[in-house]
Amino acid sequence: MKMKDGFYWGGATAANQFEGGWNKGGKGPSTSDMMTGGTHTTPRRITPVLEEGTYYPSHEAVDFYGHYKEDIAMMAEMGFKMFRMSINWSRIYPNGYDLEPNEEGLQFYDNVFAELKKYNIEPLVTISHYETPFGLTQKYNGWASREVIDCYLRYCTTLFNRYKDQVKYWLTFNEINCLTMPMGAYMAAGILFEGKETLTDGIDDPQTRFQALHHQFVASAKAVKLGHEINPDFQIGCMVAFMTTYPNTCNPDDILLAQKKDQLSNMICGDVQVRGAYPGFAKRFFAEQGIEIEMQPEDEQTLREGCVDFYSFSYYMSLVESADESLERAEGNLLGGIKNPYLEASDWGWQIDPKGLRYTLNHLYDRYQVPLMVVENGLGAVDVVEEDGSIQDDYRIDYLRGHIEQMKEAVADGVDLIAYTMWGCIDLVSASTGEMKKRYGFIHVNKDNDGNGDLSRTPKKSFHWYKKVIESNGEEL
Repeated sequence: MKMKDGFYWGGATAANQFEGGWNKGGKGPSTSDMMTGGTHTTPRRITPVLEEGTYYPSHEAVDFYGHYKEDIAMMAEMGFKMFRMSINWSRIYPNGYDLEPNEEGLQFYDNVFAELKKYNIEPLVTISHYETPFGLTQKYNGWASREVIDCYLRYCTTLFNRYKDQVKYWLTFNEINCLTMPMGAYMAAGILFEGKETLTDGIDDPQTRFQALHHQFVASAKAVKLGHEINPDFQIGCMVAFMTTYPNTCNPDDILLAQKKDQLSNMICGDVQVRGAYPGFAKRFFAEQGIEIEMQPEDEQTLREGCVDFYSFSYYMSLVESADESLERAEGNLLGGIKNPYLEASDWGWQIDPKGLRYTLNHLYDRYQVPLMVVENGLGAVDVVEEDGSIQDDYRIDYLRGHIEQMKEAVADGVDLIAYTMWGCIDLVSASTGEMKKRYGFIHVNKDNDGNGDLSRTPKKSFHWYKKVIESNGEEL
């Protein structure tokens, strides 16, 4: 079985983990530029003032800024139809609140889009992907303040006008539901609580976080409306870090807990952005948590009028929830859960569940009835470079094959799936830990956790496998 004609095969990256050139071409610092390196056991620190002699992984990342022609040529060699990338907001507006954009930054993306066009690769552009300008953190405490909506819309207006003939597909925010979790405050919204030193130190204020999420909902809805006015052919989507959650048993307490986790982690954001209104369960949750969302009188109408055209999401794994708190827990993307005895796990403890992707695609399409994109899916693993220079990453091929097989099953189920952009198509810096050793790519980048290496690019075994997958439109796995 193949995918339907015109299906977008490709890969995905994020500027803050991939681009580098953090202070080149007039770029200002972003929130990610102020985070040190970390490990699986040592959290990344947030330093409001850069420390001399400290390693900041995003400053160079893997230097797409200096290697974009080579990187795009390698994507083209694999046969990419789509490349999901993000624009570094502080490359366009160095402080975030500037009134005029940075022309040198705009020109860089002109060059990137021209290079993609040369190979007929469709860009899918994330407007804000965990790289809020640090100037907005300093001036407004990031998205905690409503003023940032206008800064974001000024940025969107610039992008939509400048690239209206180069870009058709846009995502307003990456993993917007990250703000339903404490870790999202700084990473997704540039909010720096007093005394906060690391991403995971537990210092948090749900009232501020959910207010910031509301500001992003309003900004997204206004951006959708604005984009359609500038170019009616634009397709503008949302992006959710999907937390597929199973009940541990048929105990009704487990069933209800899993449903609640799905509602709060996933559906609040999907419902607001696709349906245009907060769902009833959100109102109960806010009331029970003592959260009061401050809304302007026109906000509800704004949300109704700014519904997205399609729904995109990341999927790496599934989680299990149980009312029994004594059970062993497993790691996960942004969130952990109970260990599932039926699944294997990655080196980082993330449980591998291809069938969960089919379940998720059906679950989403049943609810929203809009086109879907899987815009992140991949396996973070420690790759070994053999003596002959090759990288035999059969484990990655196995992971991706399993997930693509289940995507095909979901399409046979009737799901309107239009794109698959595998995460980290070229090795990049981990968002949560800042490490390089947790590799996702089809292409190896010579760089280690401490920033050493010549950044040379080498195709892995999976590179040649994915090329065949794309050539056969998913038939040859």
